[in-house]
Parts: sequence; C-alpha cells; structure tokens
Amino acid sequence: MLEAKRVARMRWACRRGMLELDVLLLPFMDEAFDDLTYDQKLVFERLLTSDDPDLFAWFMGHQKCDDPELAEMVAIIVNRVKV
Repeated sequence: MLEAKRVARMRWACRRGMLELDVLLLPFMDEAFDDLTYDQKLVFERLLTSDDPDLFAWFMGHQKCDDPELAEMVAIIVNRVKV
C-alpha cells in the first residue's frame, strides 16, 4: 500500500495543464487508481514522470511507447477512461 502523501503527489502530477492529458489522467486517478495492483500503481507513478509531448503521442495513438510496462498502463488508462 502506498502512503497517502505519495498518492497525493501522484494526484497533483496528474494535473498536466494540457486539456487532453487532464481529461484522461485526473478521472483515471479518481475512478480507477484504487483498483490497480501495487505494481501497476508503481508503473502509473513512473508514467507520470514522462514528458507531456510523449504522453500526448502515446494516448492519442500517434506513437507507440517503447517501454512495455508504460505501454500497458497507457492502454489501461485509454480503455478505462471514456472521453
């Protein structure tokens, strides 16, 4: 289980300032984060350290993420959050 401060930092990191990312990451954090396994939560935390242009390209399908764990998390988020 992740400590509350760490989860709060992840929630803050979901606020990207790019609408396309905000409408994916914030609802996912609010609605689906608790359903992730511990390992998936760590991958999500790592995903949040990625640059916005990379995240945008991955979520919009313009580019494939080379990291298989991050690519799987992107797929989880896209499938879970219906915009």
